[in-house]
Amino acid sequence: MYFMLPVFVLLQFALAWRVYGFMSGMPVEVTSLWLGLIPVTSGITGLDLIGATLSTGIFAGIGIIYGHELSHCKGFAFIISRMTMALSGSAHFCYAHVYNHHLELASEDDPATAPRGRTIYGHYLLSYLGQSKFVFNMEKERLARMGVSFISWQNRWIRGYLMSVPSVALFFAAGGWVGVSALAVVWVVSNFELEALNYLEHYGLIRVKDQPIDYRHNWDNNTLFTSWFFIEIGRQADHHDRGETHFWELENVGAPNTGWGYFTIFALA
Repeated sequence: MYFMLPVFVLLQFALAWRVYGFMSGMPVEVTSLWLGLIPVTSGITGLDLIGATLSTGIFAGIGIIYGHELSHCKGFAFIISRMTMALSGSAHFCYAHVYNHHLELASEDDPATAPRGRTIYGHYLLSYLGQSKFVFNMEKERLARMGVSFISWQNRWIRGYLMSVPSVALFFAAGGWVGVSALAVVWVVSNFELEALNYLEHYGLIRVKDQPIDYRHNWDNNTLFTSWFFIEIGRQADHHDRGETHFWELENVGAPNTGWGYFTIFALA
C-alpha cells in the first residue's frame, strides 16, 4: 500500500507534462506516413487533455481507497495516508474519518452518512465540507486547550491543505490557470468517487445518537470484483466494528447487503 503513494505522485507528474505539452504546443511524437516521405508531428489536443485529466481523476480516486486503509494505522502509515489524500486535496479526511465518521456513524453528526432523500451530488459537497468543518473545529478546540493560536504550524487542518500546495505549484508551473483547472478536475473526480462510496455504504441508515453502533448501520457488499478492486471496502460492518483490522482480515458478518456490485450500481445510476 505504501507503494501507491509514489505511483500517484508519478501520475500527477505525467498529467502535468501533458498540460505543459498542450500549452506549449510541444510535440508528443514525430511519425512518418507513406514510407517516411511525409513527416507528421503529433501534439496534445484539447480532447487529449480532457481525457488524460479525467483518467487521472479516476485513478486518483482509487488511490483514496489506499489512503483510507492507512488512515486506520498509526505513525509512518498515517503520514503516508495524509500524503496520499493530499494529492486529492483532502488530507483532512484522515482525521475526520477516524474521529468523526467512525464515532458518529449513521447519526446526524456524521456528514459522511447520507440521509434518505439526499442526492449523491448534494451528498458529495455536504460530506466534503462537513468533514473539513469537523477537523477545523477539532483543531480549534485542541489548540485552544493548549493555549496555541489557531494560525499555527501545529494546526493539522492547515497543515493538511498545505500538503496539497506542491501539487498546485506543479500544475501552475506546467500550464498556469489551465494547469490548476486540470488539477481541480482531478480533485473533483477523485473526491466524488470517495463520496459515492460513502453514499453507497451508509445511505438512509439511521442511528439515534448514543445508541451503540451495530452491523445494521452499514450496507455491505461481498461481490467478488468489488471485494478485489476496492480491497474489501465493501465489508463495512466488520470494518466499523474493528476499525484497526487490516482489510484482508475483514469478514462477512451478515449485515444488510446491496446485492449488486459497486460497478453495477454505478452503471445503473
